[in-house]
Amino acid sequence: PWDEKWKTNCRTRIRGCDGLGALISKNTPKADGQLWEIQCGYDEKKPVMLMYVNADRPALPALLKDKRINVWSWANVKAFIERL
Repeated sequence: PWDEKWKTNCRTRIRGCDGLGALISKNTPKADGQLWEIQCGYDEKKPVMLMYVNADRPALPALLKDKRINVWSWANVKAFIERL
């Protein structure tokens, strides 16, 4: 189980960020910590860029179902950062 102190520290860090990037893989649907961090980014009204790490396209959890997920590339990362 996740330590609530970790969540508090994580939320504080996300609040201090201009945006959040998340790498989506076959492990993401079961990655409770990662999904919590992504939800935290949305809750804090931060721009979130989701990127598939490879050609795998796992069944997505409800949190990500209607979200745009980019293909990993340095060009996509650069464009996201330049929009912040």
